[in-house]
This record gives sequence, structure tokens and C-alpha cells, in this order.
Amino acid sequence: MTLLALIIGFTFSMAIDRHDQREIFEEGEANAIGTEYLRADLLPPKASAATKDLLIQYIDQRILFYSKQSPEKIQEIRSKTDQLQMALWNEILPVVRTKDTPAIALVASGMNDVLNSQGYVQAAWWNRIPYTAWALMAAIAVCANLLVGFGARNFQKNTALFMIFPFVVSVSFFLIADIDSPRGGVIRIEAKNLVALKNNLTQQMEKAQPSVGIK
Repeated sequence: MTLLALIIGFTFSMAIDRHDQREIFEEGEANAIGTEYLRADLLPPKASAATKDLLIQYIDQRILFYSKQSPEKIQEIRSKTDQLQMALWNEILPVVRTKDTPAIALVASGMNDVLNSQGYVQAAWWNRIPYTAWALMAAIAVCANLLVGFGARNFQKNTALFMIFPFVVSVSFFLIADIDSPRGGVIRIEAKNLVALKNNLTQQMEKAQPSVGIK
């Protein structure tokens, strides 16, 4: 039981670390996109407008990525994200090649951060607790419960007390599995920073549009 408690504690710590890492990467991705949206003003007017429009579409796809979706929808989101990344890079590439200035280099660097941040997020979502660790923890839990049951006395008179140990172990397993699953379960990674960025950019776009008076 001591060994089981240690393994559950270590596994829970692994799940929490991965959960925190995913939240940090989501915040970093939102910051990278927001910074590049501002740096797009350094591009020529036509390229700037096209880049900003693509970034808005890109934010929508990133928000969808964090939501609970079917495997087919997730694959569609990934495909659309790859297309938008290619379109964003191709949009700034002619300007970068023709205008070798520090300002344009800053735009290229910001776009590189946007693309890299998505890769970091995807890697963090794939980084789950290994199946071998789950198998080892489950095997030790079964052995511990068998030993507790084998050494029990007056089982019929203390049924509720006898069930406490497997119940606690089951709850611990459920909590670890839930935290380790970023898209499913009760505890999920939400795109709070990306949603806030989208709302902020939408408000800026609405303010930038000239108001039309009604006679």
C-alpha cells in the first residue's frame, strides 16, 4: 500500500505538471498571435490586411482545437490549421525577400513564433502518462486490494469500512486520468487567452470601421 501511494503521488504530480504546461503553452500561443497581429502593420497595406484576416481565421481554428470534438473533426481542424500556416507564411514571404529591413525581419520572426507555438502545443497534448505506468499502477493497486481483502476480519460486519480502500484508489485513478486528458473529461484545457484575444481583435476591427450615419 505504501508503494501504491508513492506511485499514485508521482503519477498525479506528472499529470499536474503536464496540465500546467499545456495551459502555459496556450497562453504563449495567444501572445505570439497577438504580437504578430500588431507587427502586421509593418507590412505593406495589402499584405497587412491579408495577414490580419488570415490570423483571425487562424485564431478560430486554434480555439476549435481546444474544444471537445470528434476525432474526424480534430483531423479536419489540423488540416485547416496547416493550410492557414502555409498561407500566412506565403503571404509575408515575398515582402521578406524584397525588403531586407529590421522591421520586416521582426515580422518574419513573429510569424515563426506563431508557427512554433502551435507545434509546442501539439507536442504537449501528445505528452501523456505512458501506458506502462498505468499498467504498473493498476497491477500494484490490484495486489494491494487483494492483500487487504485477504487480511480482512469480520467482512460482513464491516462492509462499508472494507470498501473505503478500493473507493479511494478508484477516485485517485479517475482524477489522474481526467487531468491527463486535455480535451475529454471534467477538467479540460480551455482556450481562455485565445478567446480573449479574438474578442479584443474583433472590438478593434469594429472601432476601426468608419461609422455610417443614418438619416
